[in-house]
Amino acid sequence: MSAQAAKFKIQIRKGDQVKVMAGKSAGKTGRVLSVNPLKNTVIVEHAHIIKRHTRPNPNKNVKGGIVEKEGPINASNVMIVCSSCGKHTRIGHTVLADGKKVRSCRRCGTTLDK
Repeated sequence: MSAQAAKFKIQIRKGDQVKVMAGKSAGKTGRVLSVNPLKNTVIVEHAHIIKRHTRPNPNKNVKGGIVEKEGPINASNVMIVCSSCGKHTRIGHTVLADGKKVRSCRRCGTTLDK
């Protein structure tokens, strides 16, 4: 790779409601907690739960044991859920009258951005 890593263009943003379409968490819906455009991954709330074995560290007040947390999912394996349709959909783009470009639902045409 070059000195600057290539970024993927991810249309899903933090806070979006998404449905997982593939993988071990297929069918689950949740909110996007974070987006990583360098690795083309998203972290979805309550999906792809992984177990992490942690060692106790009294200096940082960390208890040892097995911690369950969300793992990264490839952005191609999730679809956004439209708030008006209630179904998963692809993302389109529409230009508003004031010249602003917003994300829109491909099923019903409503805007996904607030």
